Amino acid sequence: MDNMFKLLGFWTGIFAVMFFIGDMMTASVIFVASTLFFLLLGFLNLTERMYMYMFGAYLMIFMVGFSYYATFIHVQGAH
Repeated sequence: MDNMFKLLGFWTGIFAVMFFIGDMMTASVIFVASTLFFLLLGFLNLTERMYMYMFGAYLMIFMVGFSYYATFIHVQGAH
C-alpha cells in the first residue's frame, strides 16, 4: 500500500509540473502540497487500514473544499 501512495505522489508531481508550465500557479501549488502529502505517507510504512483511513480523510477534505469552491466562490460563465 505504501508504494501506491508513492505512485500517487509521482503522478500528482507530474500534474504540478504541467500546471506550472501552463502558468496555473494556484493549481500547481495545490498539487505540490498533495505530492508532498502522498510522498510523506508513502514513507511512513503504516498499516493498510491506516492508509485507507488517511486516503478517506484526504478525499473528504477534497470534496468539502471543492463543494465550497463550486458553490460560493466560482462564478459561472466567467473565465
